[in-house]
Amino acid sequence: MSKQQRKPLSKTQGAAQQRSTQNEGGAKSTVPIAYNSFFTNTLLQSGLIFAFAFLLYANTLTHGFVLDDAIVITDNMYTQQGAKGIGGILSNDTFFGFFKVEGKETLVSGGRYRPMTLVLFALIHSISTGPFVFHLFTVLLFAFTCVVLYRTVLRLLSPPNAAYPTAFSQSAPMVAWLAAVLFAAHPIHTEVVANIKGCDEILTLLGCLSALYFTLKAWDTRQLKWSVAAGVSFFIACLSKENAAAFVVLIPLAIWFFRDGDQVSSNGSRSIWTLSLPIVIAFVAFFVLRGTILEWRFGGEPVELMNNPFMKLEGNQWVKFAPAERLATILYTLGKYVQLLFVPHPLTHDYYPRQIGIMTFANPMVLFSLALYGFMAYWAVRGIKRRDPVAFSILLYLLPLGIVSNLVFPIGTNMGERFAFMPSVGFCLLIALFLSKLLKNNQALVLGHFGVVVLLFSIKTFTRNFAWVSNENLFMTDAAVSVNSAKLQNACGGVLFDRATKEKDPEKQRYLCVEAIPHLNQALKIYPNYKDAYISRGGAHYVLREFPEAIADYRRAVQLAPDDAKLKTYLALALRDGGKYYGEERSDLPNAFKCFEESWQLNPKDPETARLMGVGYGINGMHAEAIVWFTKAVEAAPKEAGFLWDLGLAYSASGNLAKGEELRKKAMEMDPGIAAKRSKGGR
Repeated sequence: MSKQQRKPLSKTQGAAQQRSTQNEGGAKSTVPIAYNSFFTNTLLQSGLIFAFAFLLYANTLTHGFVLDDAIVITDNMYTQQGAKGIGGILSNDTFFGFFKVEGKETLVSGGRYRPMTLVLFALIHSISTGPFVFHLFTVLLFAFTCVVLYRTVLRLLSPPNAAYPTAFSQSAPMVAWLAAVLFAAHPIHTEVVANIKGCDEILTLLGCLSALYFTLKAWDTRQLKWSVAAGVSFFIACLSKENAAAFVVLIPLAIWFFRDGDQVSSNGSRSIWTLSLPIVIAFVAFFVLRGTILEWRFGGEPVELMNNPFMKLEGNQWVKFAPAERLATILYTLGKYVQLLFVPHPLTHDYYPRQIGIMTFANPMVLFSLALYGFMAYWAVRGIKRRDPVAFSILLYLLPLGIVSNLVFPIGTNMGERFAFMPSVGFCLLIALFLSKLLKNNQALVLGHFGVVVLLFSIKTFTRNFAWVSNENLFMTDAAVSVNSAKLQNACGGVLFDRATKEKDPEKQRYLCVEAIPHLNQALKIYPNYKDAYISRGGAHYVLREFPEAIADYRRAVQLAPDDAKLKTYLALALRDGGKYYGEERSDLPNAFKCFEESWQLNPKDPETARLMGVGYGINGMHAEAIVWFTKAVEAAPKEAGFLWDLGLAYSASGNLAKGEELRKKAMEMDPGIAAKRSKGGR
């Protein structure tokens, strides 16, 4: 914008310009009084926007804890301690309270230090442990953020008294209203608001917008207290999530774009940087604090697919994507974000491998995305000198998105709808600026179309919220969209198997396991080294008495995690019951013995395995060996009358009738009904 356009106006001139606009041809367009009285009532609009945002997500208040809520709330040892856990939250990696073991919290590249929301969760937990208060807090926080967005855009575009008007000064109330309403209604935000863990995204944006608002107010009033408020707000944003860093650049840019160039010159070229100094100080303080707590971990890429989507299987070895494949895949996801902002359907919480496949530059979507983002970058850079608000909107979209795009550093997944939360502010502002220009020609038509879009978005948001009522509902709903996500398919199989383990009806239990296996097969097809999928599938096969398959799955899981004692126990159990299956149902004693022997090696304290070995040797007439194994069973479970009874029978079969009778009497003293139980095949 030229200096002539930004020349300070008198109060009379400012008021006049607020009442009318000047189009390119010089014709004057008067804004209706009714229009002004409604949209310029800041207090009324703030209340309406808050109520609108709250009501859109009111149906989440009865939902439970889902997805990553376990990491930050239900399974986090510090959050569960309430206020007493705040010290642990502040002094450790955000994931440490969940994993509870040194080293595991670093599975995600660079570590995470986001204590602010966990501190708030711990305080809420001191009041209530149920999900209702947590969801209420989340929805209220989102609604308040929408209001702050409205007030920030209003101040951004309309300096007090219109002393330094921009091209959008007189339409600022409408632009701010359009941007805030579109932001509140947009369905892509459902992941952030419906999932309590998403408070980190909300609080980060709230802190950044507040910092921008206070910085603008400090510029407009020249009062130090607003600069201090800006620094504090931004520090809170950084403590909530690291992508607040984008506003270290965006806040100075906002002053450059929307405050007068002549004023910069008259106060010295350092004025912008002086006003931005609290933001820089807050970020540096956070950076040092984060580095100290996390021992300066920032880089490195995991070699595990679920934490690094840019890995592929070649032969039997996992290797990194070729640079061109990596860049093409990232460009594809960037294009996907744009598509979801314009057409938010279908939505899913999971874009893990291989929901986003391995892309190449032969893909038209990749080329379109490259052209689109190249054009946006060109427009943004070109508009900096001209102080074009559209260019600022593009930067408000590009810079936050760049941090979570995998271009700067790996984030552990291809993309996520939650990552569009902060960048969508730039999108909503851009749309609002565009619509405000169209309003000059046909206000009723433009507002009508906007109303239809907001209505459709609101319906989508409201209905999408129901998917987040529980883990099972979310997984099964989104599995129809994320068909190629190994993580989600595994989650679906896992939740069905968990239900099966709690089901008392054998038929329902079998049905759930049958339903689980196809999901787990798909997960393993995508990711052949998926340990968790092998565990769940092995369990499902075990319930279905498909012991060879169960043994194979558990054996593979042990190979992938040889130090996991729990997995060895699972394998031992499958081998034991598999051996029993071979012996009793297939009369295949050689395979039965192989299973028993391997099971005993894995779990040499299991009395049932020893008993089955004794039974096998007894059937073969090898009574001495049978006595040895029955003795091991008694030693492992000396209070179990059944094992003592079996040992007595083995002695009798070997010809030592007196010893056999002695042991059986002792067993009957322990359990008078043992003879009847054993005659029926029980223990």
